[in-house]
Amino acid sequence: MQKRWNILSANPAEVASLQDSLKINTTLCTILAQRGINDYDKAKEYFRPSLEHLHSPWLMKDMDKAVERILHAFNNQEQILVYGDYDVDGTTSVASMFQFLKSLHDPIDFYIPHRYKEGYGISKIGIDFAKENGFSLIISLDCGIKSADLIAYAKSLGIDFIVCDHHLPDEIIPAAVAILNPKQKDCNYPYKELCGCGVGFKLMTALTEHLKLNTEAYLQYIDLVAIAIAADIVPVTGENRTLAFFGIQKVNTKPSIGIEALLNLSKAKFPMSLTSLVFVIAPRINAAGRMDDAKKAVQLFIEKDPTAAITLANILHSDNTDRREADSSITIEAMEMLAADPNNINRKTTVLYNENWHKGVVGIVASRLIETFYRPTIILTKSGDYAAGSARSVAGFNLYEAIHACRKYLLGYGGHFAAAGMTISIDQIEAFSIAFEEEVVKTIQPDQLIPEIVINTEISFKDIHTSLYNIIKQMEPFGPDNMRPVFIARNVKDAGFSKVVKDLHLRVVLKQEDIILSGIGFNMADKFSLLENSKPVDIVFAIDENEWQGNTSLQLKIIDLLPASSAQND
Repeated sequence: MQKRWNILSANPAEVASLQDSLKINTTLCTILAQRGINDYDKAKEYFRPSLEHLHSPWLMKDMDKAVERILHAFNNQEQILVYGDYDVDGTTSVASMFQFLKSLHDPIDFYIPHRYKEGYGISKIGIDFAKENGFSLIISLDCGIKSADLIAYAKSLGIDFIVCDHHLPDEIIPAAVAILNPKQKDCNYPYKELCGCGVGFKLMTALTEHLKLNTEAYLQYIDLVAIAIAADIVPVTGENRTLAFFGIQKVNTKPSIGIEALLNLSKAKFPMSLTSLVFVIAPRINAAGRMDDAKKAVQLFIEKDPTAAITLANILHSDNTDRREADSSITIEAMEMLAADPNNINRKTTVLYNENWHKGVVGIVASRLIETFYRPTIILTKSGDYAAGSARSVAGFNLYEAIHACRKYLLGYGGHFAAAGMTISIDQIEAFSIAFEEEVVKTIQPDQLIPEIVINTEISFKDIHTSLYNIIKQMEPFGPDNMRPVFIARNVKDAGFSKVVKDLHLRVVLKQEDIILSGIGFNMADKFSLLENSKPVDIVFAIDENEWQGNTSLQLKIIDLLPASSAQND
């Protein structure tokens, strides 16, 4: 699939000023300026993260009310229920808050809604459970901001709510005792992009300060915060980057017993990075909720016995294996359905339904199909008497608005710009599919149907050296809004040793002027012909390290390449 090359620019004056103050090369200064790091002080904070850079939790709206209500519960021996969503952000939030509060108070318990019996967020079943078991205070994490009716129902039963959430509020705000959410219009908290676990971390920080506890009381859970940041795809900027930086340090030096068991079982390669957490830890935690019950994930995170932790980690590992098998088989079936449809090639959307597909993996399957067809995709399966499913978008296209425009065909829907979920009568699927296709055709831009590669800047082979790479490593942790730098090098040629490896990958040895560098392009065997006969090409790549037989050297991680005469520059 052809991709668009989008080469970013930077303010020349800012680049020159940074170079003058930091004494590092123009290439790095260009990347920093693109990320808003445009003076010495910002660069110092960026390259030298410190917990002192974190904002005071008391700047968050309702923090004083939340602390006061929790202390009241402590003093009156109230039963507290810690309630969170079934994904990684929710389970890490619950595990950290539950352990923190349990060290200070009893009685306390936690609750994770069942994905298929209760659905996302606050549920009536969960509130009824709290009432039946004598809980008078619920602390919700990573959910609650959109549950005004249910929180009102809880209030009618004599149950108070403290909401810790990071999702965008609706116009109607729940009548909770306290709502901690930096995205509230009247919240002056300086950083708006915390994940749910990050908001909970702030509440633990405030309680620690008020009770004059040792900072370790909340910092011991910073590894869970890093896992949530990684899995929830929030911007890795500001406080998130600081929390991720120190959370990863803890993962690599002294992880909790549960995390250590999961890392050992998955044969994780150390040191872990934020990207490693996304691919190693997050799928195993998410699999618990996708395939069965996410309470197992919380139980793993709070487990103190290493033997019991290994048993729980094995259960999650098994869930993830089942999830992978379901994901793979359903993706193959979906691809076959599309191949058998002669009209598929002309469509701008994909909408597929199969009553036998596993509901827990339809979102993953939608993402898999986008890798091949790159268009807004909805995968539906049977759920009770109806169909339910997940939608995924392509970069830059507002999927939620397109679904909203077709709402008359739906029983229910929710989501955001890039992803959504829905419920629909089975007899309405075809009509919805037609309407969704028409809406997307009308609103999507042609460029949005072509995958984009964002390139930071051009670089010459002579400027790629260990000192450059060492500074790039200091830009970690990488993630949204702080991605690993991507470069373009022009007019490079095969040095005579490039080859296809395992019929899939492209092992390259490339030359620019008198400098030779090697690299790897995964799943790029089809590009080998472009290198034949020493034809010049332009390459897009990241810089990485290669370890072989105890030796470490720099290598290029090839992302794309095109003939030099036809390479694009948006």
